[in-house]
Amino acid sequence: MTCPRCRHQNPGDAIFCQECGSRLEESCSGCGTANQLGVKFCKKCGHRLAQSGPTTQPPAMRFGVPESYIPKHLAEKILTSRSALEGERK
Repeated sequence: MTCPRCRHQNPGDAIFCQECGSRLEESCSGCGTANQLGVKFCKKCGHRLAQSGPTTQPPAMRFGVPESYIPKHLAEKILTSRSALEGERK
């Protein structure tokens, strides 16, 4: 089973990732069966599962490109002057 957070390969019976410790399964609220994260319906009773997915993602996956979370004019400034940007000096 591949961890949705860090992509580490885990044994099929693992409930938590052996690399990052994130949860690999969720329990069905209808019958209590353990199901892999990200699936929409329970494998035993067909009950619709919560669309929770992984709780934490690496920043690159969580934020994507700057245009998706900051105003367009600021994204353009960041992308055009990427090499010139520096942190604050105190």
